[in-house]
Amino acid sequence: MFFDDEEEFETDGDDRLIKSTKGEYDYEENVLRPKTLEAYVGQSKVKENLKVYMSAAKARGEVLEHVLLYGAPGLGKTTLAHIISSEMGGNLKLTSAPAIERSGDLAAILTNLNEGDVLFIDEIHRLNHSVEEILYSAMEDYALDIIVGKGPSARNIRFSLKKFTLIGATTRAGMIANPLRDRFGILCRLEMYTPDELKEIVIRSAKTLGIAIDEAAAAEIARRSRGTPRIANRLLKRVRDFSTINGNSTVTVDDAKFALGKMEIDDLGLDEVDRSLLRAMIEKFDGKPVGLETLAATINEDAGTIEDVYEPYLLQLGFIARTPRGRVILRGGYEHLGYTMNEKQREQVSMFDKD
Repeated sequence: MFFDDEEEFETDGDDRLIKSTKGEYDYEENVLRPKTLEAYVGQSKVKENLKVYMSAAKARGEVLEHVLLYGAPGLGKTTLAHIISSEMGGNLKLTSAPAIERSGDLAAILTNLNEGDVLFIDEIHRLNHSVEEILYSAMEDYALDIIVGKGPSARNIRFSLKKFTLIGATTRAGMIANPLRDRFGILCRLEMYTPDELKEIVIRSAKTLGIAIDEAAAAEIARRSRGTPRIANRLLKRVRDFSTINGNSTVTVDDAKFALGKMEIDDLGLDEVDRSLLRAMIEKFDGKPVGLETLAATINEDAGTIEDVYEPYLLQLGFIARTPRGRVILRGGYEHLGYTMNEKQREQVSMFDKD
């Protein structure tokens, strides 16, 4: 199963407003995507390197080497795939690893690619082993090896493929098998965005959507967007809704604060799910290390969602830490929720909190 470049796919059924996975707003997000590297805000190191790689490949008359993009959800991996495809002059085909159930599904996609096309596979770490093996020869030799028959009569048939670029995206680079990871010639790690970069994105998105917004309001939204452009764009649209209902033609900082307060998103961008996670670590486990599965069961949340969606930002803020014995809450987490640490909790924090 694959998609043309105007289409999108969903990877998460969670309806959390500040989640960073794709969801119901994907069509508008596609409209907001920058079309060139120059218009793409942030990730300066990645952009600089990609520009060199693409220019060199075009100068040699070759397709771009296969690219692995990894980082937290919502940082612009799909957008970069669109830009790479456009810059290299090929068609972009998008799919996700869970949608490729059998090796035959991937074979059908690969044989339909034209010279210079770009194949984007989201969540590539979730490819099953039999499908993954098909990719090895496809990426290395631009060939498709098919085994026909079984037992002593089995034989291998090789089909030539047209040269293409595979772009894999993942939030868990460590879960990709070494043979697959080694076949990517270009590895790009995407970082969390700064508030200034997010402010620029919010202002640009507002202009694209025809939303009048004050700079102070854009800065307020950016500050609460967890370092993630996708979240910033979603919050912008929800703040616009509140501003419209209040009869304001321009989104002001007061509108932004009011709307974000109604959505229970605090000054640092944490919502009730984040706060529940921190409270559970304090109240249920007294600040002691707790395993991921235990914590997930306590707050009734999927362990993978905690690891991919909630934890990266809490780790960045210094509110929690991962240790060999489990997750622990640090001083910043206590202070943000207004808790006073007891003596045992202070001793526990001192073991892990570098501050």
